[in-house]
Amino acid sequence: MAEVDFWCEGRVAQVRLNRPDHLNAITDTMDDLLAEAWERINDDPDIWCAILSAEGERSFSIGADVSGGGDRQRRMAFGGGLTGIGGPLVTLKKPLIAAVQGFCVGGGFEMAMCADIIIAADTTEFGLPETKVGIIGECGVVHRIVRQLPHHIAMAMILTGERMRAEAAERFGLVNEVVPLSDLPVAAIRWAAKINAASPLANQAAKAAALSRLDYPLEVALDTQFEGIERYALSTDKREGEMAMKEKRKPVWTGR
Repeated sequence: MAEVDFWCEGRVAQVRLNRPDHLNAITDTMDDLLAEAWERINDDPDIWCAILSAEGERSFSIGADVSGGGDRQRRMAFGGGLTGIGGPLVTLKKPLIAAVQGFCVGGGFEMAMCADIIIAADTTEFGLPETKVGIIGECGVVHRIVRQLPHHIAMAMILTGERMRAEAAERFGLVNEVVPLSDLPVAAIRWAAKINAASPLANQAAKAAALSRLDYPLEVALDTQFEGIERYALSTDKREGEMAMKEKRKPVWTGR
């Protein structure tokens, strides 16, 4: 049985952590499989968005599996490169939805924060247990959480190790929707359908533009010409959008 499952449903790639007996702790093998998944998603024009989920009710992921040590020099980066910890940061070009449940802590929490949309089951607890147990290293999760939550809320989680329930995470804007655990897969598919109703090339160009200038002053972002947006202007989808508007019909995107 693979520790990371990968399959496609139409235009949606499904990436599922599958080590529930170990609370989906990430091994080196899983790390490599995730790296392959992100590469395939980036390279396949027929994949328009992706869903990252996990098997089992108890945990989305508790982060890295430290029980076996692992060769961190060999690892591309925890999470297959999405997090940038221990290796180069891989940018996923397509929209990513994280569907999380149970324990979503440490590196598992960081991987969820790499997504563009987070759907949380009402059983979810987010947390950074590192300081509470006296462990702290090159911890990317602290850099992400302080950018995605209000400053004092983020610092309280970092400094106390206390977990945050899904309802509070939604209130602070960390997650997009909270649903019953049984509804989590359906909710993720519903969000994927909403994303894929838009032009996939426009979505990719918009994501690249938004994230590439996130840490720059607004005037710099406004004065930047984005290669992806300029390429999109010459695409078939751009012409299809204009024609559909003129003909008062829904556009039929090809991703070309």
